Amino acid sequence: MILTVIKVIVVCIAVLAVLYMLAIMPRMFNRPDTTLFQKVYFAHRGLHDNDSDAPENSMAAFQKAVEAGLGMELDVQVTKDGVPVIFHDFKLDRICGAEGKVVDHTYEELQAYTLCHSAERIPRFSDLLAMVDGRVPLIVEIKAETANVSCCKAIDKLLRAYKGAYCIESFNPMVLWWFRQNHRNVVRGQLSSNFRREGEYWNVLYFAMTHLLFNFLTKPDFIAYNHKFSEEPGRRICRRLYRHPAAAWTIRSEQELEARRGEYDVFIFDSFLPAKGSRT
Repeated sequence: MILTVIKVIVVCIAVLAVLYMLAIMPRMFNRPDTTLFQKVYFAHRGLHDNDSDAPENSMAAFQKAVEAGLGMELDVQVTKDGVPVIFHDFKLDRICGAEGKVVDHTYEELQAYTLCHSAERIPRFSDLLAMVDGRVPLIVEIKAETANVSCCKAIDKLLRAYKGAYCIESFNPMVLWWFRQNHRNVVRGQLSSNFRREGEYWNVLYFAMTHLLFNFLTKPDFIAYNHKFSEEPGRRICRRLYRHPAAAWTIRSEQELEARRGEYDVFIFDSFLPAKGSRT
């Protein structure tokens, strides 16, 4: 009887292990080329300083990154009237000192606000693409607060017309699912973190996102993970066993950069300038 119970337990553990490995498996076939993104550091929200005239996600910060030969990570969401704009938070209060969310305003309404008391205003995504014009690679984080990811269509329309190197990423697995269905060849990355240790509200959804359990659905080409939680098993399995690129966010010192070189391939930095600048 005891041996039978032990056998059942062993079989259950083995089945669960196989299901877990299948659940976190990223795209394994027909992978797009990601080597370009491993040759340059990426300035988080542009080469910015929120106490300067080049705050985060501003055209001034993006221009500085391009001039320094740095890649850029930036955040895109869509306004009430369907215009893709660059802005990180869903709410306007931290950066603009205004009430409401980006999606509650038209693009013209948003132009009444400045960024961090500078003269900079919320830029259109199309203006950023025109300015960069392929000179440096871009990591485009798509912001979608709910399972409604209709914003992807307007963003994808601009990306299809862009001739430079870019990839997309998102915390929202439904964004990656949308691109898998509608623009399959785009390099797509799953953003994640250990949300429990970050102090986020903990539920089944956050558990699944922490452990990358939506990969079976989204089939990402890289995992962008909070570098503070590098030991997370799903992240390590994706890089070491499945041999997929790993992006570290957000590196804030030269010491953190050096400490993570063996664990990650792509580095998104903030609050300092990497000593070697471009990695090319």
